[in-house]
Amino acid sequence: MGRAFEFRKARKFKRWDKMAKAFTRIGKDIVMAIKEGGPDPATNSRLRAVIQNAKAVNMPKDNVERAIKKATSKDQKDYKEIIYEGYAPHGIAVLVETATDNHTRTVADVRSYFSKCKGSLGTAGSVEFMFEHKCHFQIENKGQDIEELEFELIDIGVEEVFAEDEGIMLYGNFPDFGKIQAYLEENEIEVISSGFERIPMDTKELTEEQVADVEKLLEKLEDNDDVQNVYHNMA
Repeated sequence: MGRAFEFRKARKFKRWDKMAKAFTRIGKDIVMAIKEGGPDPATNSRLRAVIQNAKAVNMPKDNVERAIKKATSKDQKDYKEIIYEGYAPHGIAVLVETATDNHTRTVADVRSYFSKCKGSLGTAGSVEFMFEHKCHFQIENKGQDIEELEFELIDIGVEEVFAEDEGIMLYGNFPDFGKIQAYLEENEIEVISSGFERIPMDTKELTEEQVADVEKLLEKLEDNDDVQNVYHNMA
């Protein structure tokens, strides 16, 4: 198996672990998708992907429709995607993806978490190079032959295919997201969810006590409403 498989198997944090947090993040994704490409899912591929993800976390249809309506109102604030980089205790690289309408508030919160947990917030580019930026799609597992599926999809940018309990995962490079999404839609391959991941190129082993130190920081970051995703290179 490749790096994406090992990453999903070994990572220590859970995404969308709380329903309220999941809905908040999906709501922000809807706003950003509509600001970028308009409110019609038929002509906005990013919005289609977000709606799929909303279904994957069991977000009620009424909530999605309200979020779309709210995102098109004049009173809706814009969210800006900002990445923060730094080090947790014991030299663990941490990359934080945020979506915020108040950069001053968000950077102050993130900096305080790193400081309180004996880490250090770095400058742009200080750890990003340690991660590969990948896109992923989860499709239904209908008993497809994994090797044949991988061979079919390799020309559109899919690099890794593997089965999980919830379905089949497809991984490709970040720039190939649109091409892969279009192919799956054109061939009526049902997508359960999709998104992006930053996969560490190398990981670092820690003791149990050291892991606990790092997880204190990760938990604080994950609990912040402005934070969309947190990545690290802890094994």
